[in-house]
Amino acid sequence: MYHLIARGLARTAALWPAVQVAYGWVHQAAHILGNEAGLDAGAVRRRLHGLIGAMIRHQSKAGRLSGAVAHFRKVTRSYSPALFHCYAVPDLPRTNNGLEQLFGSHRHHDRRATGRKTASPAMVLRGSVRLLAATATRLRPADARDLACADRGQWRALRAQLDERRHSRVLRTRFRRDPQRYLGELERLLCQQALLP
Repeated sequence: MYHLIARGLARTAALWPAVQVAYGWVHQAAHILGNEAGLDAGAVRRRLHGLIGAMIRHQSKAGRLSGAVAHFRKVTRSYSPALFHCYAVPDLPRTNNGLEQLFGSHRHHDRRATGRKTASPAMVLRGSVRLLAATATRLRPADARDLACADRGQWRALRAQLDERRHSRVLRTRFRRDPQRYLGELERLLCQQALLP
């Protein structure tokens, strides 16, 4: 076993200096974005852009990983406009991991409850309401006081919006099943409206 590991290390020895350099840069970027010093958004941005500038200037030190350095710069530049909001807005999480975990948990429970292997079509129609309701009831069960405080006008508006979304989905399904019949029905309705005074 020892000889196998020694032979593998000997064959890959030339690759390690580039890996050490690139890893050092990525580790430094993570440290800057971790912002343990509590710097403001502008300072974090300047430090990260300074590091990326240094990475590009010394890209040749990364050897075969110089392409990865260029890719890191490109991706960081594409995320840059929204990357620093979490340092400017108090209590804004740095990642959306919590949201992803919430959505994944809801998807998992929905699939277990319905027996489906894919997402429920109802999730498309009523997902915004279902997800909030499921999350709220996990925190604590709803009681009569919660319902009594509800704004009925807002509730009716939300119901109307969800019904409109459902109706448009029904129309799309009808069109897909029989486009000629659907278009003929639309033409007939249009002609009826044109005849009205």
